[in-house]
Amino acid sequence: MPLAYIDIHPGILALLGIGVLGGALGAWFFQKIRIPQVVGYIAFGILIGKSGFKLLESENIEQLRSFTWFALGIIGFLVGGELKFETFKKYGKQFIQILLWEGLLAFFIVALSTFCIVFFITHNFAVSLAAGIVFGAIASATDPASTIEVLWEYRARGVLTTTIIAIVALDDALAMTLYGVGTSCAEMLIGQGGKILPEILRIVIELGGSVCVGLISGGIMVLFLRYVHQKQDRMLAIGIGMLLCVIGLANALNLDVILVTMSMGLLLVNLTPYRCEKLLAIVRNFSTPIYVMFFVMVGARLEIKNMPGWVWLIVITYVIGRSFGKALGCYIGAKLSGAPVAVQKFSGIGIFAQGGVAIGLSIMASQHLGNIKITDETSLGELVVSGITATTFLVQIIGPAMTKVSIRLAGENDKNITAEDLMERLTVEKAVKRDIQPLKLTDKISTAVQQFSMSDSLTCPVIDGNGNLAGILTLDHLKDILLDSDCWEWMVVADVMKQDHAFIKDSLTLKEAAKILEQSGSEQLAVVNNENTPIGILDLRLIRKAIEHEQLTLLSNNA
Repeated sequence: MPLAYIDIHPGILALLGIGVLGGALGAWFFQKIRIPQVVGYIAFGILIGKSGFKLLESENIEQLRSFTWFALGIIGFLVGGELKFETFKKYGKQFIQILLWEGLLAFFIVALSTFCIVFFITHNFAVSLAAGIVFGAIASATDPASTIEVLWEYRARGVLTTTIIAIVALDDALAMTLYGVGTSCAEMLIGQGGKILPEILRIVIELGGSVCVGLISGGIMVLFLRYVHQKQDRMLAIGIGMLLCVIGLANALNLDVILVTMSMGLLLVNLTPYRCEKLLAIVRNFSTPIYVMFFVMVGARLEIKNMPGWVWLIVITYVIGRSFGKALGCYIGAKLSGAPVAVQKFSGIGIFAQGGVAIGLSIMASQHLGNIKITDETSLGELVVSGITATTFLVQIIGPAMTKVSIRLAGENDKNITAEDLMERLTVEKAVKRDIQPLKLTDKISTAVQQFSMSDSLTCPVIDGNGNLAGILTLDHLKDILLDSDCWEWMVVADVMKQDHAFIKDSLTLKEAAKILEQSGSEQLAVVNNENTPIGILDLRLIRKAIEHEQLTLLSNNA
């Protein structure tokens, strides 16, 4: 059969593989040109999605909807894990003022500009006002996923970082409230809706139910962690299993997935901070390919072809008005609440990103407003979906880059350095114990015994006549002759030492050295330089000590 007639299309698992692999390569490329990696994920999604080669079709994206909810649930959980009660106690007033000002200003500016453009096209006041309200409500949403991804990528820490995390976490609830009220008003304006009070009650129940389910789930998770916190593999299995159950329950009850899992993470980090930190680190490491595929699908959804010029005018004014409203709102809210100067100046440009929440709200709006015609070819529902999709494309390119700029201007990048980061950054040189005198092959056992008695080390390197490492001698090697002191003067180190042994190069990272220690089964190993000359010994205790010293140094420098 000719190749042209063969219908070749990858299965869903192959698409997942293509998405994760391609997204990772795209992220690598964009990092090389100093652009946040999340843009690389989205760019690859555009390449294989509706606006590119169409490898990911609408039906594939629909099949992966559960995967999207899983990704949003993990994002919410990790965001909640950053929200500590002491932080809210200290900065709560600032957070609320900034949230209200940035959300409401973005809402009013976008609503007004959209109303003017649609009214110029339709000359219909009710339809134009309905369109403005819906676009304005969606404009208040900020994408927590890409924003938090940038903060983690650049190891941000500080009052600005804390403020951004809190705002993007709370923005979801504000956007849902404005959207629910706004959509009801829009339906009433065009004669398709009922009373607004029942809609407000529905929103309150949805938001309150989301928080309650999240808190109850967090309480159950606290009980689990009491018994499994020692085993990381079991912690991961139970943590992911619990998240899947909670996400499924939230979907079944029509609750907000992000708000549910965020509440769960918030309760965990405040009731059992140490165990929760361990769980968060494990989940964060596990979630990388899930993040990659989530953002690839965000890019794949974008379909920006064949849009009329006046829709592009709405898109441009939406992006400009939303960005200006959020920047100005953050400044006013931070100024009125007495927030630090860095928060006043830079918090606004750190929350431009828009993503999954806005797209989800636009899809919901299309279902409610699909019968309202703006032109003969376009309904209000279609306008909202296409407009928000296009704005998401633009803002996801601008937003992550501006988040990076904000934390750089505030000097908060590279301050959230974890122990694992230091393990990969520091070399063995920083941890090696150097005050160890090597033994020679010809040294008597009495010399070795005397050296061990004067040192707290359990291992001693042994060198040959050229000063190169010939083996190691440990107390365990001497245990059979320690009680027979008569042989100490005629036996030499070469008789009892271990020749076939592992050793560690001083140029290796501490992570690589720890792996060698674990594989060797030895408590201590000799460290050698490039000339194979012993310079000291290393053990896990010395590695931990070096990391703790470096963390204290970083904290003192950042204070």
